[in-house]
Amino acid sequence: MNQLKTKVAIITGGGSGIGAATAERLAEQGASVMVTDINGDAAEHTARVIQQRGQTAQALAQDVAEPDAWRAVFEATAKAFGPVNVLVNNAGVSGAGRDRFEEPEGLDAWRQIMSINLDAVNLGCRIAIQEMKVSGGAIVNVSSVMGLVGGAGPAYNASKGGVRLLTKSIASYCGRMGYPIRCNSVHPGYIWTPMVRQIAEVHEEVSTEAELKEMLLLQHPIGRLGEADDIANGIRFLISDESSFMTGSELVIDGGYTCV
Repeated sequence: MNQLKTKVAIITGGGSGIGAATAERLAEQGASVMVTDINGDAAEHTARVIQQRGQTAQALAQDVAEPDAWRAVFEATAKAFGPVNVLVNNAGVSGAGRDRFEEPEGLDAWRQIMSINLDAVNLGCRIAIQEMKVSGGAIVNVSSVMGLVGGAGPAYNASKGGVRLLTKSIASYCGRMGYPIRCNSVHPGYIWTPMVRQIAEVHEEVSTEAELKEMLLLQHPIGRLGEADDIANGIRFLISDESSFMTGSELVIDGGYTCV
């Protein structure tokens, strides 16, 4: 239960879904966790759940698209727990219903989606490299199966595909520079989280969450949708010493979505 006792982790978007499950899983394994979310109350809730289990966590409100906020989060985490050696870039938005590529408002949606899904990952990685380049660490960037295939909308696909190649580039850069930092990406299939359930509100082919779930089930050969813990387990592996020979890799956890 203490496999991660030397890890000090920042997890963005930790107020719900994959982020909350990841924070709980890492803390369960002994990591000290700083949970951040644009919804500060949600981040606090996740941290309290962890604390009530006798594990170590604190919470901060963070807008990941704001450069100055990143420095403040790293400084607060180091003050609370010691030097940061894990960053999980999980915060993201779906853009569901807004990614109308050819419409005039599509450009605003593109920029907003990119600012959170890709630019913010870049900001976090830059600070992480500055902080970890001597003592070492691990970065996990949460992309999506939609960073491997099309179908979710141009902006979302481009942002998540960008995360995939940004991850590989960072891994290569750190290796060339001699920095002891590993950087990998995770590519979830459809995980039944609040962000996925929002699709039912804008999808033309479904009108209820039940219909959406049935439609998505047909696209996953394993016969079920993913759960947040499925992804949290993969992230735990990527930050652990068990994955010490992995960098620049993409861990696809999608119930077979990309094999059909």
